[in-house]
This record gives sequence, C-alpha cells and structure tokens, in this order.
Amino acid sequence: MTSIIKKVSFSVLLVLLPLFASAQDIEKGSTLNTGDTAWVLIATALVMLMTPAGLALFYGGLSHSKNTLNTVGMSYVSFCVASVAWVVVGYSLAFSEGNAFIGSLNNLFLGNVGIEEIAADTSIPKLLFVVFQGTFAAIAVAIVSGSVVERVKFSFWLVFSFLWVLLVYSPITHWVWGGGFLSNSGELDFAGGTVIHINAGVAGLVLALLLGKRKDFGKATEMPISLTLTVVGSALLWFGWFGFNAGSALSANGTAANALLVTNVAASIGGLSWIAIEAFNKKKPSLLGVASGAVSGLVGITPACGYVNVGGALMIGLISGIIGYYGVVKLKHLLNYDDTLDAFGIHGLVGIWGSIATGIFANPSINTGSIGALYGNMQQIGVQLLAVLMVIAYSAIATTVVYFVSSFVTKGARVDETMEATGLDEAYHGERGFNIQ
Repeated sequence: MTSIIKKVSFSVLLVLLPLFASAQDIEKGSTLNTGDTAWVLIATALVMLMTPAGLALFYGGLSHSKNTLNTVGMSYVSFCVASVAWVVVGYSLAFSEGNAFIGSLNNLFLGNVGIEEIAADTSIPKLLFVVFQGTFAAIAVAIVSGSVVERVKFSFWLVFSFLWVLLVYSPITHWVWGGGFLSNSGELDFAGGTVIHINAGVAGLVLALLLGKRKDFGKATEMPISLTLTVVGSALLWFGWFGFNAGSALSANGTAANALLVTNVAASIGGLSWIAIEAFNKKKPSLLGVASGAVSGLVGITPACGYVNVGGALMIGLISGIIGYYGVVKLKHLLNYDDTLDAFGIHGLVGIWGSIATGIFANPSINTGSIGALYGNMQQIGVQLLAVLMVIAYSAIATTVVYFVSSFVTKGARVDETMEATGLDEAYHGERGFNIQ
C-alpha cells in the first residue's frame, strides 16, 4: 500500500511540476501571456497611427497651401526612416546591455533576438517590445520636423532623422528605460516625458535656430490650409495616445486602465483650459485652441500616466493647457524665434512641466514604487528636475552635432530662396497637396 501511495504521489508531482515551473517562469517574465500580447499588439498599432496619420494631418493642416504635402511627407517619411534606423542599430543602442550611457551592438540588425524570446520583466514577445518602442522613436523625430517645415531640404531631413534616432534618441532612451544611469536614479517617466517630448521639443528649437527664420516670418498673411485637418489630426493623436500611454504598462492590467483614464482626463481639461484663456484674452475660443490644448494635456500627462490618479491628471492637464497657450502665443513672439508649428512650445515646455509634475503628483496608491512631493517625498521633484536638465543639455548639444554632419552630407540644410518662395510641394516634389483650380 505504501509503495502504491509513493508511486501515485510521484506521478502527481510529475504532473504538477510543469505548473510550478510555469509559475516561476511567469515571475521571471519568461512565459508568454496571450492577453498581454494582444493588448500590446493593439497599442503598437495605435501608436503607429499617430505619426503618418495623426501628426501628419495635425501639422499639415497648419501649414501654408504651397507646403502642405511636404509637411505631411515629413511626418510620413520620419516613420519610415526611424523604423529602419531602429531595427538596424537604434534598438541595440537603447536596450541592449552596455554601460551607463549607451547600449552595446549586441542586437545589431536585431541579432540575438529570438522569435520565441520574452522581453525582460514582461510576458510579451521581445520582438513585439522592439516594434512598440520603435513607434516611439518614430514619433519623437517626427515631432522635431514641426519646428522646421517650409524651409528645410527633404534630403537633409532623411539624413538628419536617421542620425538623430541613433545619436540623440537612442542614448537618452537607454539612460531612462534601457538600464542607463537614469534608470536607477528614481526618475519617473512612464511613457516618454523626458525621452520623447522634452527631447524632441528641445531638438526642434535648436534646429529652428540653426536653420534661421523663414523669409516671410512675421510678414505672411496666408492662413493655414485647413484647420479641419488639424482638428482631425489632433483627434487621431488623442486616439493613438491611448496606445502610447496605456500600452506602456506592457500588460493588460489595472495600471494600463488607469493610464488610459488619466490620459483622457488630462487631454479634455487641457483643451478646455486653453480655450478658456482664449475666450478671456481674445473673446473668441477657437477650435485650433481646443485641439492644441488637448495635445498639450496629452503631452503633460505622458510621464505621469502610470503614477497619478484623476485628481493629479486634472491638475496636470489644466496647467498643461495654460503653459501650451503662453508658450505658443506669448513666449514665441516675445523671443522672436521661428518654430514653425510650435514643437517646442507644446512638446518641450509642456513636457518639462509634465516631468516635474510627475514628481509632485505621483501617488503611491496608484503605483507603490512612486511617491511624489504631495505624499511626503519632496526629493522626487529634484530627481525629476535633474533628469530634465540633463536631457535638455544632451539633446541640444547632440542635435547641433547631427545638424552639422547632416548638412555636410547634403551640402546644406535649407532650400534656396526661390524654392522657399514657390513652395516645397511643387518646387521640390512636383506635386500639390490640393489640386484646386
């Protein structure tokens, strides 16, 4: 009888052993979860929609009629170039094991990334993580284009965007998310406040200053070609941002749900705060204002979405709309710089606020690993501010270097005066954005 019991017990143990192993694998992030994988697949598609559709329409509608197609094309081609740069070497520089500042070339051309491999600390395929992060790189460089459209060579942009992803975006990504020195500093950036928005906003301002102003800057009376396109573009950005922020949880869980909720709240109050200021100052709230305010709210909540509750989101979105308005309408004219479509005002300035605000409103009841100043950790503001300053400094210097290298390769960064006056759609591409007689 004892012998039978031992045999049965041994048989049961053999049956249960895979379950114990599976539980251990899940803990280590080495077992695929189909629900998490399905969600991140959808989130990746949503983020992809943001660049060649959402941002392209948002920027394209704001451009002048003679440059609309070129402006849309800048966002579109940014996605193409960044996607290639990312899989060739960008991902390796950002996420492979390296030193405190940059990853190694161990994953060059995605080498050593197996099709069945699970991304570290997740339950999704590593290849899915690669493409999800690649969509972030694409929108980051596309944001930069908004500062310089209507005067920059398309050939220059192709070279610049490729090098910028590798030499500016990837190192900063490694610092914050890839095991670099900011990864262990305590800095909170859930979905890309420092990595994407501050980085891209500062790069856009630097590029605009290096290129110089448009010849008709401050003189042109031509209105944007289509505010309808801009509003539709902002709606697509808003829609895609759910994948951007909630997808950054890399799991179908409560954190993702909270991120989606607070993203929507911040965008909504951001749009309302912008038009409230417009109504007070100009007596006419505009649809461009509500669209720009919503995008400002989305930018502001991006680093905080995995750490704050609805109350924090309301405050972040409210102030994001205010900062966005004064950055675009007041500061730009006060300092007289030509940031064509206000990438610095909306992404740079609001991104700085969002990162610092994360240090204020991070709520341990939302994420146990994050405690902001309102909950007793005043030091978090200092941690956030230090990361902001380091990203600003590196982005400005490295973007300058990439500008001069790219300009050397393409024999100049700026189109000639005749082409600029004619418009880049016809003079550069031989096409029209709108074939209207």
